[in-house]
Amino acid sequence: MFFFYQLIVSLLLLISPLIILFRIFKKKEDKKRFIEKFVFPTRTKKKGKLIWFHGASVGEILSIIPLIKNYEKNKLISQILITSSTLSSSKVLRKFNFKKTIHQFYPIDHIFFSKKFINFWKPNVALFVESEIWPSMFSELKNRRIPLVLLNARLTLKTQNNWMKIKNFAKSIFDKVTVVYPQNRETKFFLKKIKLKNIKLIGNLKFAEDPNENLGAINSKLKNEFTKKKVWVASSTHNNEEIFCAKTHIELKKKIKNLITIIIPRHIHRVNEIVDKIEELNLKVCCHSSSIKSLRDIDIYIVDTFGETKKFHKIASSVFLGGSIINRGGQNPLEAARFGAKIFHGPNTDNFKDVYKLLKDFKISKQINTPTQLASSIIFKKNKHSGSRIKNIGDKILKKTIKELDNLFINEFKKT
Repeated sequence: MFFFYQLIVSLLLLISPLIILFRIFKKKEDKKRFIEKFVFPTRTKKKGKLIWFHGASVGEILSIIPLIKNYEKNKLISQILITSSTLSSSKVLRKFNFKKTIHQFYPIDHIFFSKKFINFWKPNVALFVESEIWPSMFSELKNRRIPLVLLNARLTLKTQNNWMKIKNFAKSIFDKVTVVYPQNRETKFFLKKIKLKNIKLIGNLKFAEDPNENLGAINSKLKNEFTKKKVWVASSTHNNEEIFCAKTHIELKKKIKNLITIIIPRHIHRVNEIVDKIEELNLKVCCHSSSIKSLRDIDIYIVDTFGETKKFHKIASSVFLGGSIINRGGQNPLEAARFGAKIFHGPNTDNFKDVYKLLKDFKISKQINTPTQLASSIIFKKNKHSGSRIKNIGDKILKKTIKELDNLFINEFKKT
């Protein structure tokens, strides 16, 4: 099976230049740094111990920031390498002023590139975050006897079913992992089902993300404009969900005249399309990048810049999380909930089933199905107590995770 996997990746390599060019055109790829995906590093490796974290995109990278902050202070570690696959995640990471930590794009998962990558970076430990399972890289790490950690591992029911169709191949890949820290019981159950041995359930690391880390603030003039309005936020929205939220705005506006709806699309390259569709509903739209001075007649304010979601979550009392009206599995609600916002979502939240269950038990979240239902549920007062409860859970999970990883690092560093 591994041979066929390599064959498929090899065939994709033949058309990879066209894929890269298309992604650059769509502004989904860095036109200078894309070479990192073919293991042409743009940063240098320092002498000494290197730990390597890999996460797919923004959410995964933000979830490990408290760990990075901790290990930046560790004198035993000379360098921290973070890899990811998306342009947005690399841009978000730039906002942090880390001294030891560098970023590179994750290489194409072909055995040639995996070997080349390991030869250059020579990590002492590799930590893959959430759902990142890459057969070629896992094989190479195993061959080099480099400890491989699945950190905050998450496998949805759909992903599990796909792996079970190739159960023997799945077991051969997961067996290369040194230790797994699943973020929920659903993932732990699957890992036991394929007879993985070293599994330790600590909890979801996303609870531990620091809400004030590198937050910054909305500029004072714009903040003053928002204080004149009743504000609610629609965050991480996908196609068609912006219209859902615009219709919610229309319903709310029947009762609240000084209303403004902030929409933060999951993919900002769609902004022009979103603006056109919303304007067809006779609503006035502006974008964050326009640096508009007055919001007097604005209905919908679209955040079309990277890494500023927290700033707007901080000022909102009600936040709708996208990817949940469409069948996408939902988006992470914890960031907004930490600021004391009431969380609203559609019926499709399988990606964060355990998180939404907890928020529901805390009476922080509510499922909605129509714009009218959402409009009637939105509130304009924060619940600071709810944010504190989430922070306390996160502090405990972070402390336990650091203790586990410290033991792993110390034991590994003694060998080399």
